[in-house]
Amino acid sequence: MDLFNLRSLVILLSAVGCCNGQSVLPAGPLEGVQGKNVTFKTIIIPTDVGNFITVSWNFNGGSGLVPVVTSAPNGETVGAGYAGRVSLNSSTGVLNLASLTAKDGGDYAVTMVTNAAVQRTGATLLRVLEPVSAVTITSNLNEAVEFNSTVVLTCSAKGSFLTYKWLNGTTPLVTDGKHVTLSANSTVLTVAGVFRKDLVGPIYCTAFNNLESDNSAPFNLTVTYGPENIAMTVTPTAEIQKKGSNITLTCSAQSSPAAVIQWIRNGVPLNVVGPKLVLDNVAVAQSGNYSCMASNAKTLRYLESTTAKFTVVEAISGAKITGPNGTLVAGNSTANLSCQATTGTADARVWLKNGAALSPSNRVVVSADKSSITIKPVQKEDSGEYQCKLTNAVSTDSASLKIVISFGPETVSVKGVNSVKVTEPVMLKCAAVSLPAATYTWKFNGTLTGVMTSEYGIDAAVATNSGIYTCEASNGVTGLSTSVNHKLSVKEEGTLDEGLTGGQIAGIVIGVLIALVLIIVGVRYMRRKKTPIESPY
Repeated sequence: MDLFNLRSLVILLSAVGCCNGQSVLPAGPLEGVQGKNVTFKTIIIPTDVGNFITVSWNFNGGSGLVPVVTSAPNGETVGAGYAGRVSLNSSTGVLNLASLTAKDGGDYAVTMVTNAAVQRTGATLLRVLEPVSAVTITSNLNEAVEFNSTVVLTCSAKGSFLTYKWLNGTTPLVTDGKHVTLSANSTVLTVAGVFRKDLVGPIYCTAFNNLESDNSAPFNLTVTYGPENIAMTVTPTAEIQKKGSNITLTCSAQSSPAAVIQWIRNGVPLNVVGPKLVLDNVAVAQSGNYSCMASNAKTLRYLESTTAKFTVVEAISGAKITGPNGTLVAGNSTANLSCQATTGTADARVWLKNGAALSPSNRVVVSADKSSITIKPVQKEDSGEYQCKLTNAVSTDSASLKIVISFGPETVSVKGVNSVKVTEPVMLKCAAVSLPAATYTWKFNGTLTGVMTSEYGIDAAVATNSGIYTCEASNGVTGLSTSVNHKLSVKEEGTLDEGLTGGQIAGIVIGVLIALVLIIVGVRYMRRKKTPIESPY
């Protein structure tokens, strides 16, 4: 069937059938981008799907009706200029048009006829948009001065129906109508009296329409400012500095470009330019008032820091603690400690023990000038490292002395079993708290055993090993000894567990006696019941 006959058939079916009066195309216009594809979707009732005899699409670009594609029972006919560019779903009437050009913009109409001779129609407008591209930001200035300059940024792009927006980094740029303003079409951004942070972003311009968007390259504008927030530091920071030490003065200021730093002492510029002034092996003559001045050649602004004053003095050195040389015994000995320095004068002394402040008590007495301490009598808890810190305005020196207090033995104990069976091994362990470490001797039932270690062992116990074991701990320095007893019981096989109480043993004996009585009574009863047997003789 040729195209003319097909159109005649569509007209005939339209006359015979009935129309539902509802468009099968969504409300337009429909938009597409040059070089890309567009799909004409349809709105049909479920019962019509797959029941169309014919589907015909036509185009009118202002020069008359042009057939696009027609699907009929005898096949599909593609209009001139659409070969390879269209695909039609004959079941739903959906049309896909590829490789759009500007000439494809215009009115499109579809006519579909069902098996029941019902005609479905629809029309829509296709707008073909130019791709969004070449988004560019231009500035009226290459460099701006903070507070003084007004910056004007212009955004341009290629494309159709474009709208513009500005981003500062990833967030929309905020305008206030005074400092930051936008033109009516948002293509021109103006920043009056620019601040350094206004254009740090970086700034982007986005051009977009309903189908596409594109961003400009990131834009950054150098904004010169400063100097401001000038700050000077002195290391070390003390107002009184130690003679012979190295002093570093550092000056910084916020500035773009970086500020030039000039150093000043007692109001007179020094022949030093730069962020640091280093005074090596400082002398007393270098005491005074120091400051720095920052300048910016772009902004023509200057700023001077506050003044730092320091005085150079001599430091403390050669701190030393003198103390007892002999052995110290807890409860008997007295310890005297003295702290002095060979050079310098201490403004303050601090005594420490094991890193913590020393606490005076009725035994620990600190002199009024804190140069010495007396401990009388010493106790075991007085052992440790004593430290003396001497301090003045420019230095701290310290010395330390370790003191060991002999004591003990104390808390003597024996660990081990109290009862074992014959042939079982026995291990008794004796321990005591003592400094220096205690020596040990063992007695069995009051007699020395010859064992002089902390452990007493028996490989295989026998009955004669039962008895009292005494561990005696001795300290050769303090001359003290302490002992402790340990009872051991060795049981023969089959003997009662001596762990039973008297009541338990009595109960067992009574139970055995009752059982014997019952057995005797039972035997006698059985004998009485037996019938005597006569002798055959």
